[in-house]
Amino acid sequence: MSTGKPRRYIVHNARLAAGTAMAAAALAAVTAFAPAAAPSSSVSAASSGSRIDGIHADLARAVALGQVSEEQAGRFEEQLVRRIQSDA
Repeated sequence: MSTGKPRRYIVHNARLAAGTAMAAAALAAVTAFAPAAAPSSSVSAASSGSRIDGIHADLARAVALGQVSEEQAGRFEEQLVRRIQSDA
């Protein structure tokens, strides 16, 4: 079954599509994992509490998606909570 196009055009288009998909994935990763703006020196307890809640929710979502294990998420959350509380 022939498509009527030479094979090199099919390969070129497949590579182009794969490259586009890779670029889109890279862009999504950069925006998703971009560092947040540096917090000001007057971080309140309520602010750090909401940051910790957000971290917990993000890590729970990552576990649900199978991106990290529960153990990895727990250890990472402990590290971040210590850092946030030491800055507050």
